[in-house]
Amino acid sequence: MHPAPSVILFTTLSGLGFGLLFFLGLGMPDVTGMVSFVFFAIAYALAVGGLLASTFHLGHPERAIKAFSQWKTSWLSREGCCAVAALVVMGLYAIGTVFLDTQWTIFGIIGAVLSLATVFTTSMIYAQLKTIPRWNMPLTPAMFISFSLAGGALLAGQETMATALLIIAGLVQLGYWSYGDKAFAGSGTTMETATGLGDRGAVRAFEPPHTGSNYLLREFVHVVGRKHSQKLRMIGFGLGFALPVLLLLLPIEGLALKHTVAAIAVLSHMAGISCSRWLFFAEAEHVVGLYYGKR
Repeated sequence: MHPAPSVILFTTLSGLGFGLLFFLGLGMPDVTGMVSFVFFAIAYALAVGGLLASTFHLGHPERAIKAFSQWKTSWLSREGCCAVAALVVMGLYAIGTVFLDTQWTIFGIIGAVLSLATVFTTSMIYAQLKTIPRWNMPLTPAMFISFSLAGGALLAGQETMATALLIIAGLVQLGYWSYGDKAFAGSGTTMETATGLGDRGAVRAFEPPHTGSNYLLREFVHVVGRKHSQKLRMIGFGLGFALPVLLLLLPIEGLALKHTVAAIAVLSHMAGISCSRWLFFAEAEHVVGLYYGKR
């Protein structure tokens, strides 16, 4: 699929933001007052910023409010409901920690669950699509959730937990790439099934259905060169997981230096995840490409 910048921003920022809210809701780090305010400000900036970025991809952003009404059948609607509920509940929890120097545990736990549910519902928007075999597998929600938890732990300053979660997320990423590369071939979808002419023998495209481009080709058929893809995978994995883990494992003394290294690890992780997200969309092989002889 065509990797729209707004969607990449949305999935990257909101995942990190709700991941941080998850840990804050569980009291990690255990802070109050101005320090708590800073953590919540970062979490809300990422989560709300990501959600706002998603509206730029809509044909009619002014109708975004209607997305909340279809929660019984739409994962997009469920995502919106979970996101708003998480932000409201965590907002109440933040009031207690920032202004009243107290933790309302029940709000924190509910908010943490809703934050993780938001990430899950986001992942299911893509995982439910049978027309894109690379997304239509359990590793898609596993990847979204592991990325969110790893990034959230990193932003929350939970170094030991972040190291373990980054390693797990990295392994999930490798697994996603490995299985994803075989997903289209394993789906059983071919030129014959795409055209419905399989009973007549092997089918090949004699000429394109159109002389020019159209919406389907622009949005759903994005071909990435194998060498280009492999380079981006190495960059994404190195910046997103390998480098942050190495930085967290360094024996560093001094609070200022420790904070500086942690900030570099966060920025590296964000850059790597952005690269991974670009590949997530760019490598998505929609079955409509078969009709146009692009697969």
